Amino acid sequence: MGQLTRTIALVGMMGAGKSSIGRRLAARMGVGFHDADHAIEAAAGRPISAIFAEYGESAFRDCERKVIARLLDREPHILATGGGAFMSEATRARLAEKSVTVWLRAPLDILFARVKRKGDRPLLKTPNPRETLEKLLCEREPTYALADLIIDSEDAPHAEAVEKLMTVLTEKGIWQP
Repeated sequence: MGQLTRTIALVGMMGAGKSSIGRRLAARMGVGFHDADHAIEAAAGRPISAIFAEYGESAFRDCERKVIARLLDREPHILATGGGAFMSEATRARLAEKSVTVWLRAPLDILFARVKRKGDRPLLKTPNPRETLEKLLCEREPTYALADLIIDSEDAPHAEAVEKLMTVLTEKGIWQP
């Protein structure tokens, strides 16, 4: 069994594969996995869509910041953050202090193909969800580029992204097989 020296925080747009790649990466490494969105829902006792509807995005982001801070205090694990989490300066600072951030970068066409399968994305409840997603991607890419590492999440099996991550994390000494 290997050793993870720091938490790996996966950042990027909705549909980039943070949760599914994160789960697979954690299983491959034999370490814990936490999904910030699921932890937020558990803490709030309601789905994210209900938090957005009842309290708005600002209240959701405040909850998200607190939940991520708590998750970062745990032993090194794989953490899937929400798509907008990295936009918060306070969250970015905490992630920089406590983890290695990895931007799972994917092009718009792949992101949209993945997110349109589900109707549970509050920020995409608009007349033109593709246009909204494109706008969010353009706004967020410069901030995502601040991540410690960038891995392309292509239209390929998630196992390929896991292999890329394993290689890079081993080369950087973050994962010791």
